[in-house]
Amino acid sequence: MDGLMWAPFIAACVHITEEFFIPGGFEKWYRSYRPDPSRITRRFLAIVNGLLLVVCVNIAFLGRIPLGIAYWLAISALLFSNGIWHAWASYKSRSYSPGVVTGMGIYVPLGAYGYVYFVGTGAVSIGTAAIAGLIGGSYQIWSATYHRRRVKKAAG
Repeated sequence: MDGLMWAPFIAACVHITEEFFIPGGFEKWYRSYRPDPSRITRRFLAIVNGLLLVVCVNIAFLGRIPLGIAYWLAISALLFSNGIWHAWASYKSRSYSPGVVTGMGIYVPLGAYGYVYFVGTGAVSIGTAAIAGLIGGSYQIWSATYHRRRVKKAAG
């Protein structure tokens, strides 16, 4: 078993635990942070997080082949940006965003380490790492854009 390739899955499991179980409360917190209750349902959150876990398992199964490493970097960039988002949302709302501890304490360092490691060992080119970073890191941008459009459409 390659621990580094399983790390995004393990990190996501710990993060989801913080968001929904210990201490939990992400759904309620998010509804107050970004009011759009029709969008954030338990079903939606279960599907999104379930898909994330499936994606992370796929990374581990691919292993350290070029596609597996690029996939690892893209998903780690997504996780990294999610950690930054939790910190920003906590700051902006002046409240604890369930997920901020694992986001900043696990997602951000894991992503940074992985990029340095995979590029530094020559396992992936800087170009591939940059593209993976742009793809994965863009999640927060298009997610926020989608939410704004839904709210705007509902208002008017």
